[in-house]
Amino acid sequence: MTTATHTRTGHSASRLAARLDGRLLFPGDAGYDPARTVWNAMVDRRPRMIVRAASTADVQAAVRFARDHDLETGIRCGGHNVAGFAVPDDGLMIDLTPLGGVRVDPVRRRARVQGGALLGALDRATQPYGLATTAGNVSHTGVGGLTLGGGMGWLARQYGLACDNVESYTMVTADGEVVTVSRTEHPELFWGLRGGGGNFGVVTEFEFRLHRTGTRTLVAEFDFPAEDAVPVLEGWRDLNAVAPREASFSASVADGPAGGGPVATVGFVWVGDPERGRRLLPALRALGRPVATRITTPSYLELQCRDDSSGGHAYRRYSAAHYLRGFPTSAVEQFLLRGATDLRAAGSGAGLPGVGLQAHGGAIADVPDADAAFGHRGTMFEFGAGSRWTDPAEDDARMTAARAAGSALAPYAHGVYVNSLTAHDGHRGIRRAFPAAKLARLAALKGVWDPHNVFHLNQNIPPATPEAAPAGVQVEA
Repeated sequence: MTTATHTRTGHSASRLAARLDGRLLFPGDAGYDPARTVWNAMVDRRPRMIVRAASTADVQAAVRFARDHDLETGIRCGGHNVAGFAVPDDGLMIDLTPLGGVRVDPVRRRARVQGGALLGALDRATQPYGLATTAGNVSHTGVGGLTLGGGMGWLARQYGLACDNVESYTMVTADGEVVTVSRTEHPELFWGLRGGGGNFGVVTEFEFRLHRTGTRTLVAEFDFPAEDAVPVLEGWRDLNAVAPREASFSASVADGPAGGGPVATVGFVWVGDPERGRRLLPALRALGRPVATRITTPSYLELQCRDDSSGGHAYRRYSAAHYLRGFPTSAVEQFLLRGATDLRAAGSGAGLPGVGLQAHGGAIADVPDADAAFGHRGTMFEFGAGSRWTDPAEDDARMTAARAAGSALAPYAHGVYVNSLTAHDGHRGIRRAFPAAKLARLAALKGVWDPHNVFHLNQNIPPATPEAAPAGVQVEA
């Protein structure tokens, strides 16, 4: 960039800063490094400037500034996207975290949630009324990124995904305009925002439906030596198929104590009256003789925080994921191996990822497939393999191990959660996340709302021309 261009940009940036309700940060400013830090220490990029947006008008101004100065634009909500799309090198980051407010109408059972709010803020605002809506399982995740990709959580089997509970969106377009999107206002865009990711604009507010969930939960976990766990997981799978919707079955395999073999954990999370949830315990206890059992009754707020981790931004992270329609015995065996060749090689210290399963079904599958961009509603389990570490020298080995665990389950996969894709997945990952017909429809929608692909730092869907829309689909802005 020439000196004259730097000068023009500097003068324009000064004018931008003067118009903002929030702050404009440059390298070296207080707050710059925390704002560019995301949930993966491998991401160490340096935006030319960061707009800490405190209003929708700030977002409009930032989008227009980036367009006028040909700057790549990244959008940061909670910072949990480990691919690091939010952080553009030498570009403009729009940091939504100052837009973190939640307003609750307990009579209408609605919550208006700003685009930078974290899940914990949503839960803390709604739980005093015994209300909640589907959100993820970690309280410091951003509502925006989670919801735009679909939004799985402990309430999804009862009430659908987070995106299934959105009544309306307030969105800043690639041209810097503000639109309200609902089933009756821009209905095709409403379809696309329900699972299509951040491809179409910057959502600065969501309106969610709330549900009377109460404040009580039950968590049941049973640990078994992984070498004995094939029949346990088969029985757990079969119980899941007939479980009430209040129960979300989950399973994991991780390193056991030093010197020991890996441990398989099976169980469920129940949101509702714990006494009703306890009726499932005898069947789970009958699966085998666990080496440890944990039955707890956290509040819903405690449940939503139980997987939180402090200092998580210091870790390097990598993962692999699939949607599974079934979980036959051969898949159970591969799940337990975690990409290793035998369980003796899968003990502590082998550097293998942790692996997990969370059950879908219930209200997720009730939604007609054509109703939203989110696909794969016939999923039985969502599978993930993830590693975290601190030493850069381990990068290749850790990523290779996570990929191996993912590859072992690939023969049983039928798709992937768009929010689980990595920066390495590219368009191949997008084709796994969306069936071909939905992907064509999303590309046509992108061609209308963001024809120049301004918002491409995401799990990107390149724009098509409006003429490329599938027959019968209206994509007018």
